[in-house]
Amino acid sequence: QVHLVESGGGLVQPGGSLRLSCAASGSIYMLYSMAWYRQTPGAQRELVASITSGGNTNYADSVKGRFTISRDNPKNTMYLQMYNLKPEDTAVYYCYADLRATMTWRQDYWGQGTQVSVSS
Repeated sequence: QVHLVESGGGLVQPGGSLRLSCAASGSIYMLYSMAWYRQTPGAQRELVASITSGGNTNYADSVKGRFTISRDNPKNTMYLQMYNLKPEDTAVYYCYADLRATMTWRQDYWGQGTQVSVSS
């Protein structure tokens, strides 16, 4: 089995910073792209940032210049450094991974989500 576990969420004031982590564990054969998504009540889940196994990144326009996605391939871990947080960044943040576990097919995996709240 494969698990994605997020950590690092919390409550922060506007203008503050947070760093999210997502650790993939289990019988991983190959880890391809990873990404962060976020979702607010009543809204669709939206892509925040993505990163390929080679380190190519992509960001939503709303977070460009404020968020940085990175990954540590030997540790199967992904990060999202968030600066200058705004109230509209408040959401549940989900970790996503495109990976192949041993003895199975390549498929999508999701973490359980971590709450980020930006409020004064």
